[in-house]
Amino acid sequence: MLKDRFGRKHNYLRISVTNLCNLKCVYCMPDEILSGRAENKYMSVSEIYEIAKVFTDLGINKIRITGGEPFVRKEIAAIFTKLSDLPVTLAVSTNALLIDRYTELLKNCGVKNINVSLDTLNPEEFSSITKSNTLEKIFSNIILLLENDFRVKINFVVMKGINENAVIEAAGLTKNFGVEVRFIEYMPFKGNKWSAGKVYSHDEILENIRSKYNIYKIPDEPNDTSKKYGINGHAGNIGIISTITKPFCGGCNRLRLTADGKLKNCLFSKGETDLLSAYRKGEEIKQLIISGLSEKEFERGGQFESGKIENRSMVNIGG
Repeated sequence: MLKDRFGRKHNYLRISVTNLCNLKCVYCMPDEILSGRAENKYMSVSEIYEIAKVFTDLGINKIRITGGEPFVRKEIAAIFTKLSDLPVTLAVSTNALLIDRYTELLKNCGVKNINVSLDTLNPEEFSSITKSNTLEKIFSNIILLLENDFRVKINFVVMKGINENAVIEAAGLTKNFGVEVRFIEYMPFKGNKWSAGKVYSHDEILENIRSKYNIYKIPDEPNDTSKKYGINGHAGNIGIISTITKPFCGGCNRLRLTADGKLKNCLFSKGETDLLSAYRKGEEIKQLIISGLSEKEFERGGQFESGKIENRSMVNIGG
């Protein structure tokens, strides 16, 4: 089992397969023009599989595929098919715009858990946030996923002055749908014009929802990133991911692999470990993974204390 210097066991790997996306969400890819990547800068299908296999040999038993938007990558079916051969639970994070083309593939690969990004139910707000008019398509695909018995979590990034007024309506989705709507505090990444004043906090989110609904606390699992709450009479539940105001780093069990093959031991880590270059040289990467994890800070990459955060943009890390 992979352990860091604080004794935290790591069994969960998030693999980004592309930094391209068919939406341009302001908190993820703001004003950033991504040129086409040369094929050899991405991990190939076989490289994703072989590097992931090393992680599973070290105790990883859950892999989540992310992007960018993973379903824009043309080899995505092959990626899922190969990874489904590993002794892991497979999951995916997506904006769901293309997912109706892949429901059978996901079923065949044993995928049950799907996280969908959706930051408002208001068409005008959605267009402003994503630079797209695809809300209706995405929402219909969420319904399709539920009809096909996938377990769906909706990830809603709350930004003060932009979409906090949409929180109650989004929470209302849990009345008739067995989804978890997870409200995420706005986090700082390269180029997304973050400031503390734009953070709509855990407590503000709760106060907002309580103004309409009777809510109660649901016990959290040991490695949960979200603090979960039920709403009386609702089929689903809500969660709050409070990275900024109430960090949850003590139970972290996650590692990240970027589309260009760099290990990030934390979402906010400044340092990265280049696994892909070493793999292509025929070098052993097992020790590189162990070494990269050993440098993990206890909380938020060790960067928030200084007030200066050096990191990639979110789309270049993986959602």
